[in-house]
Amino acid sequence: MKLGIVATGSAFGERRTVAETAWEYVPYPEEVAGLGYEAYHRVADGVTATGLAAEAAREALENADLGIADVDLIVVGNSDVPEYLGWDGSAAVAKALGAHGTPTVLFTQACAAWSLALDHAAGAMALSPDTNTVLVVLVNVVSETHSNRMDFNGSIASDGAVAAVLRRGHPRVRRLSSARFTNPEFADLFRIEFGGSAAPVPPAGQKHLDPMVAVYEHFGRDPERLQGFVKEIGGRLGDVVDQALARAGRDRTQLARLVYLNDNQQAIRAAADAVGIPIERTNAELARELGHMGAADQLICLWQHIEAGELAAGDLVALAGVASPGMHWFCTLIEV
Repeated sequence: MKLGIVATGSAFGERRTVAETAWEYVPYPEEVAGLGYEAYHRVADGVTATGLAAEAAREALENADLGIADVDLIVVGNSDVPEYLGWDGSAAVAKALGAHGTPTVLFTQACAAWSLALDHAAGAMALSPDTNTVLVVLVNVVSETHSNRMDFNGSIASDGAVAAVLRRGHPRVRRLSSARFTNPEFADLFRIEFGGSAAPVPPAGQKHLDPMVAVYEHFGRDPERLQGFVKEIGGRLGDVVDQALARAGRDRTQLARLVYLNDNQQAIRAAADAVGIPIERTNAELARELGHMGAADQLICLWQHIEAGELAAGDLVALAGVASPGMHWFCTLIEV
């Protein structure tokens, strides 16, 4: 299915520097400084993921010179804790945009949600000839009640949203192929213990546990097992990139850039090494400034690279990453 991104829009929380605010989150700010981030974004109190997503969507529609009535499908991905249980965030975004009767779908597969959203858009166009314009919206707003944005999974979590208008047959910023891999052995890593149907509320006097506790317990504090896991992260990443390239009839030598998660600098360097690309041709510098915006990372960085003139028409880009909850490796190829 030939489709391309016509325009994007974005919305961020307030920019905060790591150096000035790390003490609010961790007892040893110097350890956070070692991750390589300069800044992150935090929404003002009362601003919801739905509100931030709708803001990015309105900008994308305006940049595409379209109204919400021109959209045939809305696909939303939310990579953090939802605002409510028993509630559909995609319908909430549609309501905020003033859509009436437009089909919506919601993806919650953490940092992999954007890849699934693009695949779903392509599938919808393939299955339905009257689906020509799809609005994809990805959002991440950290629930600080459930996790510490500076002490979770080796990154600094950040609040942001990106929206993209996809159109059938559009010749630029085309989705070529994708690939994914899941290792279910790690299904319980980073699990938030309380709030779901299995354990709706914490026992009396007990607060939410840091999800990193589950990581330590899984590996039994065994450094060799943990090192094997880290090695698998890089190996699997290279595999899914190669699989996506093969499906598009391409190879690594044709890659202009790797856009990874907005992870810490060491992790991005490891990802670059796994794919065989210099770190200068990744999103490492953007990650320093943006922070990890969950499922919004790849599309935000892709568009910023394009607007900065760092990518030209015809360049091949691998959007790739790892979604920690469940452990999913994923890659989508884009031809600028």
